[in-house]
Amino acid sequence: MIRWRKGTVEGIRREWPGAVELDVVIGDDGAHRALAYPDLVGRPEPGDTVLLNTTALALGLGTGGYAMVVAVPDRLPPDPAGPGHLVKARYTPLQATVLGADEQDSPHHEVLRDADSLGGMPVVIADLHSALAPILAGLLAARPGARIVYLMPDGGALPSWFSMSIARLKDAGALAATVTAGQAFGGDLEAVTVHTGLLAARLVLDADAVVLAQGPGNLGTGTKWGFSGVSAGEAVNAASVLDGRPVASLRVSEGDKRERHIGVSHHSLTAYGRVALARADVPVPELGGAFGARVAAGAAPLGDRHTLVPVPVDGLHDTLRAAEKDWGVRLSTMGRRLDEDLAYFLTAAAAGRHTAALLG
Repeated sequence: MIRWRKGTVEGIRREWPGAVELDVVIGDDGAHRALAYPDLVGRPEPGDTVLLNTTALALGLGTGGYAMVVAVPDRLPPDPAGPGHLVKARYTPLQATVLGADEQDSPHHEVLRDADSLGGMPVVIADLHSALAPILAGLLAARPGARIVYLMPDGGALPSWFSMSIARLKDAGALAATVTAGQAFGGDLEAVTVHTGLLAARLVLDADAVVLAQGPGNLGTGTKWGFSGVSAGEAVNAASVLDGRPVASLRVSEGDKRERHIGVSHHSLTAYGRVALARADVPVPELGGAFGARVAAGAAPLGDRHTLVPVPVDGLHDTLRAAEKDWGVRLSTMGRRLDEDLAYFLTAAAAGRHTAALLG
C-alpha cells in the first residue's frame, strides 16, 4: 500500500505557504521531486535524511506525483501548543490535531453553536479545484471588492497547503480566506463538516459568497458513481438546507479526450441530476455555435430539478487572461491551459458572473 524509501535532500526548488518542494536523492534512483509540509513533518534542509512515501511517484500521478516527506528524523518539529482537539487524517500515521472553529475551545464556538442559516448567501459549487480561479475571475470582474471565501472539503488533497493557487489567490487579494472541512486541513479555519464550514465562512469570516470545490487531485474511476466529485451534489444540499443560494457550476470541456467529459460532463449530470435533491441555479454559458448548442442540450435534463440560467460569456476570455497575469495563477485543468480548453474556463467564469448578479 505504501512504498517507503529513505532519501537525502539535495536542494530546495521552491516554496509557498505551508509547503516546500525539494529535490531528493533516493538511493541509486537519482534525484526526484519531493514535497514537505513543515507544520506536519518539520522543515527539511539540504543534507537532511528524510523518510519518504513514494507511492504517488511510482504511480506517475500528474497532480500529486511527488515523493511525500513523512518525517525528517534529525529535525523534528516542536510539539503543538495551544487548544485544539479536532483530529484530521484520523487514525493514519500523520493524524494531526487542529483547532476547529466549531469546537468548544474555539473563540467562535458561541457564534456557531446554534447557527442555522446562511441568510441567502450564494454558494458556488464546482467539481474540480481548477474551477476556483475562473469562478473568482468572473465574479470579481463584476463585483470587485466582494469578500469571497473558499471552502475545501476532503474529496481531493487533504492539506490545503498543496494548492499553490490558494496561496497566490490570497496574496493577490482575490480570495479572502479558506475553510477546510471534513478530513481536509490547513485552512484559515477548520471545520468538522461542510455545514459548519459554510456557517463559519458566513458568520466568522463575513463572506459575501463561498466557492466550494474539492482540493487538487480529483479521483475518478471511469464509472458512473466512482468519482470524488459526487460530493458536489451533496454540497448543493448542504447549502440549501442552511438557507444559502446554491449555484451549480457545470463541468464542460471541448478539449478532453474522453467522450464522457465532452460537452457537459457526466460528473455534473450525476452530481447535480441525481445526488442534489435541493434546487440550485445552474449557469449555462452561451458559448455559441454547434458546441454551444451541444452544451445547452446536455444541460437541459437538469432543468427538471434545477433552474437553468443562460449566461453570456462576452468579455470573459479577456477577463481570464487578465486574472492569470494579475494574480500569477496558472489556469490549467487536467494539463490543459486556458486556450486548450477555453469552454471549461468560460463555463466556470460564467458561474462566477451569475453569482455576482445575485450579490447585487
